[in-house]
Amino acid sequence: MKSICYIGMLVCMLMFSQEFFAQSRTRPRQQETQSSELLPELSVRAKSMNENQTQNIKDVPWIKEVYRQLNLKEEPNTPLYYPVEPVGDRMNLFTLIFKLLSENKIVAYEYLDGREIFTDQYKVNFKVLLDRFRIIYTEQRSGANTRYVIEESDIPSGEILAYLVKEAWYFDQANSTYNVKILAICPYLIREGDFGEVNRQPMFWLPYENIRPYIMQKPIMTSNYNNAMVYTMDDYFRKRMFKGEIVKTTNLLNYPLAQLFKDNPEALKHAQDSIENQLKSFEKKLWIEPDTAKVASKDNNKDKKSVTKTSSSRSSSSGQTRAKEAKPQKAKSQSSSTPTKSVRRTR
Repeated sequence: MKSICYIGMLVCMLMFSQEFFAQSRTRPRQQETQSSELLPELSVRAKSMNENQTQNIKDVPWIKEVYRQLNLKEEPNTPLYYPVEPVGDRMNLFTLIFKLLSENKIVAYEYLDGREIFTDQYKVNFKVLLDRFRIIYTEQRSGANTRYVIEESDIPSGEILAYLVKEAWYFDQANSTYNVKILAICPYLIREGDFGEVNRQPMFWLPYENIRPYIMQKPIMTSNYNNAMVYTMDDYFRKRMFKGEIVKTTNLLNYPLAQLFKDNPEALKHAQDSIENQLKSFEKKLWIEPDTAKVASKDNNKDKKSVTKTSSSRSSSSGQTRAKEAKPQKAKSQSSSTPTKSVRRTR
């Protein structure tokens, strides 16, 4: 009797284990189909549009490269952070980037201190990236191909609290335009350490042109007052709707501003403001403005001429009215002073 009970328990355990392994195998496949639906392949038209919108700034005579740090806790930058986990087809910027990297649709490059080299030598291996930042994943092998499946809750979107944006302010003499181009972005992973310290880790550099075809298709909600998603992520960057402070400019020493102005926050703030003013005032210096003194003197002369004309016209008109008023008075005086002759009947 006991042997029959043991056999029954073993059979139940075997059946349960088979169901468990079957479910664990089907979960990544279901997630794989969902991710492929969310991130479709680019069409030929989208690729050609991206190439046409790429601005070539290699031959321009003036460029100023600026690095901005975007704090996602500030309200203008929160559209890049929410929703932390995907809601339907809505996802934040890092979730989209992470899915594109996991599907080998875009390429990221190593973060080097003060250098951005986008060559094959510095391409980021996705498995190395997962191990470096301790992201949980499951390997799926089919022949020689290996796929890494990550659950939605394991994507560290909630810990990406800042972005480093590299942009180029340039003057194109051929087209006589002064414009800004975003070159690359770098997500910052901010985690609390084992002893309560805050660790800021730059993850990788991503050329903006690599992700632009995908973020052009992703609508984004930019306001708490207007929930209509009328802008895309590309519009958000292209229209410069974000807010970021300057942390570095390309210089010969390759130093960030914090290193140039150590222990002096007032000087650091003054340097940031001066760089902002230089970028804004450079466009005004490109064009020849008229001499304000000459323009003011011409305006004064015009005003004087108009004043003299109006005064002369007023004086002439007043003289005419006075002459008209004086005529009837003169007639009255003549009629009253001259005697009238009486006509008598002659017999």
